Amino acid sequence: MINQEKAEAAIYQLLEAVGEDPHREGLLDTPQRVARMYAEMFAGLDENPKDQFTAVFSENHEEVVLVKDIPFYSMCEHHLVPFYGVAHVAYLPDQGKVTGLSKLARAVEVASKRPQLQERLTEQVATALEEALAPKGVFVMVEAEHMCMTMRGIKKPGSKTVTTVARGIFQEDKGQRQELLHLIKEF
Repeated sequence: MINQEKAEAAIYQLLEAVGEDPHREGLLDTPQRVARMYAEMFAGLDENPKDQFTAVFSENHEEVVLVKDIPFYSMCEHHLVPFYGVAHVAYLPDQGKVTGLSKLARAVEVASKRPQLQERLTEQVATALEEALAPKGVFVMVEAEHMCMTMRGIKKPGSKTVTTVARGIFQEDKGQRQELLHLIKEF
């Protein structure tokens, strides 16, 4: 949980450090606003993506389950600027063990609400799903634009970073993986 008082003091000091006057009318409430924003943006620090899989069912379904284009917003832990995009989360149930579809989106949400790296975000969602359901296979793809590459440094807006994690059958069977990639890109 965020320490609101410390966060406000840090923002106040940051404003001073960059040469601003924190007592200026437009900045008077900025430390409080920014601290509240960070509390919201880093709410995932208090949760585990695996804990989102509260609804697990036995269903006569042994085919791929895919939720694609799950929007997310996160913060680059190197620069504390946003990166955002979509996640595609898939699994192949084992013995009909499935979860509520919204739980896949919730796992992405929790993993993204912390200072993060895209590679780790992808891994955390895959691991959470694998541990919660023990499916035959898990595949997670994350596509994101990083503001640290857009607004500073190399300044290449529109460039996307893609990360994947494949486990089980999606790692072992290239045909299964290709079919899944086709589903992600075509539909």
